[in-house]
Amino acid sequence: MVIDPSFSPPPLNKPSQLALFSPLPMNNASQLDLLSPPGGESNSEVILTSERYTRKASALEGIAAVELNAALDARYDGRESSAKQPYFVLRANNNEVLGTSEMYVTARARDEGISAVKANARGASVDDRT
Repeated sequence: MVIDPSFSPPPLNKPSQLALFSPLPMNNASQLDLLSPPGGESNSEVILTSERYTRKASALEGIAAVELNAALDARYDGRESSAKQPYFVLRANNNEVLGTSEMYVTARARDEGISAVKANARGASVDDRT
């Protein structure tokens, strides 16, 4: 899964946020991104990206699944791309991929990304821009 390079996360007023947005309005697909809390600047960063959803009900089910599974260590699968870049996926109990991270430079950075998802997914606000 590739994170849309044209996506620029909005400044957040809440500690963390799940954003539903429509990066490809031509096909009415929406994507779920977990945004990290803002750091020193007012911008946040995408730390987990879902599949594209064609129905809002499915996207809302995706949010619930991410919230349910994010706190469980067993749901994370640390991987390495063919370019040797570490990344991770978050899986549901049925082994379905709920989200894929960005590519990281080091395994430690990947592990920090997992920690960020654990800390921010549950109870995140939803910014619905569909």
